[in-house]
Amino acid sequence: MKILLLGCNGQVGWELQRSLLPLGDLIACDFDSPEGTRADFKDPRMVGALVDRVRPDVIVNAAGYTAVDRAESEPDLAALVNATTVGVIADRARSIGALLAHYSTDYVFDGSGEGARDETAPTGPLSVYGHTKLQGEELTGLSGCRHLILRTSWVYAARGHNFIKTILKLASERDSLNVINDQIGAPTGAEFLADATAHIVSRLALGKGEEGTYHCVAAGETSWFDYARFVIEWARANGLPVKAASDAIKPILTSAYPTPALRPLNSRLSTEKLQRVFGLSAPHWRIGVERVLREIAGR
Repeated sequence: MKILLLGCNGQVGWELQRSLLPLGDLIACDFDSPEGTRADFKDPRMVGALVDRVRPDVIVNAAGYTAVDRAESEPDLAALVNATTVGVIADRARSIGALLAHYSTDYVFDGSGEGARDETAPTGPLSVYGHTKLQGEELTGLSGCRHLILRTSWVYAARGHNFIKTILKLASERDSLNVINDQIGAPTGAEFLADATAHIVSRLALGKGEEGTYHCVAAGETSWFDYARFVIEWARANGLPVKAASDAIKPILTSAYPTPALRPLNSRLSTEKLQRVFGLSAPHWRIGVERVLREIAGR
């Protein structure tokens, strides 16, 4: 099996380099890769030509425009990266008969209610980022290519920028923090996403399971506030340099911390379909977060 991995140096892409390698011949590319394997998503023709040249059996796209707030002032660039180029990849995948695995987000929903949404729930993005990710999903489906779309949420890893690292940095500089308490979701590790992807791709290669859209998030749920307290309590218990105690973390409402992009308050996603079709059991979010904290701390 020949696999083309796009966005190989991001949080998820870095873990995918590990998880996909046992499946076959892996060609890992990013926007700064050497000439001939460069995949700059601001240049759809370049990426399309790369797919044509490699002619993989599977394309795994971990690239994307993920600067949620900046997307509000750069809508054209966000749409180019998250939608237009994804559509080109999907068209190329269809022409060569390749499977396209692509990642999307809880931001395609409006965040209303309190229940966990399944894959058939109506979408309604609140932000430019959410709109462009939904457009990428739609273009993938319209292309007619074989595809796997994994919607996820609150992604973190030991590599790259994410909430865990931000909280550790702020807690090392400040005596107290204000953290949003009315947005609910599941912090999901890049390692779990990568392993789930490799499992699903291998199953589909054997003709088992079904292509389509799936929700892939960690088990359990939390708020950003309780997530931050968990991180800080672990850091203090394990000797990391933090000033702020967990009881110095104060809950605030989203309305008290306005941002350019609106966030969904309810980011709960049901993984029942993923479990039923592929037999995957998602770990609780605390397990993955603690594992990454140990990695960051060098434990």
